[in-house]
Amino acid sequence: MILKVYSNFNIIFIQKPSWTMLHSIPSHDNCEDGPLMGVVNHPNWLTFARKPIVFNDHPRVAMFINIRLSSFCFSLCKDIINHKDILLASFFNNGDIFWLMNIYSDSSHSMIKYLKDTEYNLRNLLIMTGDFNICDSL
Repeated sequence: MILKVYSNFNIIFIQKPSWTMLHSIPSHDNCEDGPLMGVVNHPNWLTFARKPIVFNDHPRVAMFINIRLSSFCFSLCKDIINHKDILLASFFNNGDIFWLMNIYSDSSHSMIKYLKDTEYNLRNLLIMTGDFNICDSL
């Protein structure tokens, strides 16, 4: 498991994370146990992933923050960007807010077009990375 192997890292961005059954739980509309689906969790990592809005429409980005950094108060910012292929997180340091962004863009480059057409004023964007699926012919 990547979270065990890379425990010396502080932040890990994943594109196309594996969605698995985390636990079987009763549901409000079904007395039978049903699956609780999500990305993998680990006790030494804070897990950030957007929950699917509809069944089987899993987000294609996830972020793991080592608990060593939990004093920075990381937060998932769905109020600013709420998209299955973009994960925006913020944290505080010395009174300033900083941003991290993980992106997955499919083969038609939909996320790159989305970001180009949408204006966000994110001062202190430290990292914007991901799988942009851009092939260079050279």
